[in-house]
Amino acid sequence: MYLSTITRPKTAGWKGISANVFALGAVSLVTDVSSEMVTAVLPLYLVVGLQLSPAAYGVIDGVYTGATTLLRLVGGYLADRTDRRKGVAGFGYALSAVAKLGLLLAGSSTAALGAVITLDRAGKGLRTAPRDALITLSTPAGDLGRAFGVHRAMDGMGAFAGPLVALAVLALAGESFDSVFMTSFCIAALGVVILLLFVRDHRSAVASQPVRVKAIGGLWRDAGVRRVVLAASLLGLATIGDGFVYLLLQKREGLSIGWFPLLAVGTSLVYLLLAAPLGAVADRVGRLPVMLGGYVALGAVYLLVFGPFGGWGLVVLVVALYGVFYAATDGVLMALAGPLLPERLRTTGIALIQSGQALAYLGSSVLFGLAWQFWGPEAATRLAAAGVALTLAATVALLGRRS
Repeated sequence: MYLSTITRPKTAGWKGISANVFALGAVSLVTDVSSEMVTAVLPLYLVVGLQLSPAAYGVIDGVYTGATTLLRLVGGYLADRTDRRKGVAGFGYALSAVAKLGLLLAGSSTAALGAVITLDRAGKGLRTAPRDALITLSTPAGDLGRAFGVHRAMDGMGAFAGPLVALAVLALAGESFDSVFMTSFCIAALGVVILLLFVRDHRSAVASQPVRVKAIGGLWRDAGVRRVVLAASLLGLATIGDGFVYLLLQKREGLSIGWFPLLAVGTSLVYLLLAAPLGAVADRVGRLPVMLGGYVALGAVYLLVFGPFGGWGLVVLVVALYGVFYAATDGVLMALAGPLLPERLRTTGIALIQSGQALAYLGSSVLFGLAWQFWGPEAATRLAAAGVALTLAATVALLGRRS
């Protein structure tokens, strides 16, 4: 059986999306308002405000996403072991909320900022796999693309609103970053409350069977799972951080500081508009082709940032393609992987895939930061585009084989 065949199940329509998916989407929406408030201003805060070099920013950006790889596995394993996915996800959301307060205390210390950012990402590492596992366990297999599309669209609404809220807070508070961090904490706390009140846990029908650590090794021995993990890791290695893309645009076009957070807003707008439709397309024509198309859009972003034309047309096109990339890949990868994973190990398997991708992302951010610093931004983006092309070819080879 081909993997691409596995990812084309019969669909039941939009009625297959449960209330639990919408509740999880509401949690993600509120939480993303909080996190994107910080994400929207963090590159400027670090590079412009604290005068960090591109290489130093690359390290922090890599830590922001990739340094909590082990915790992703721990969170996935604990959720399956205890059969309490909601509890583990809730702890992760709460940890990220507390980290927003840590930004108030870190000041200009790079070490303290790195520690606080690691704490925030630890929370994300713990919560992401249990949350995505709850989506797969609350949805018929044929509607997984739609379910993840709806969830990611709601997530995108939060990502769209977050930078706008950050701009409003900065304007009202005299450009005080501390005010942004405090408001972000309050919104994140609201997300935890919504999770506790409205999200239902999914208790496994085979919960009496103990989940042991060696189960991770058993998942790795499954050829289909192993190929998805390897493909996700390669694609993560070809992906640089959002902050780098926006800094490159800001550098080339000379955008003012006030315009900078709006780049993330534009990306999030495209993401939230396309996530659900592309999820439905993935259920119909196959999840692998849609995901690969998203990475083609990413390669185009890297080439266009220092392409032959500039101006606002370039900015709009790059932001739009970046939104297409996220809409076609984020939830679609999880929808592709879900049917391959046994229910009792669903969270652990998702965590394994996400851990490989996060670890690769850590490496890509550090390498891109170094390439920018030593060879310049134009050479660095050309190398990134070449990396996308190579990993696309490798992904087709991995996921197009017989499983």
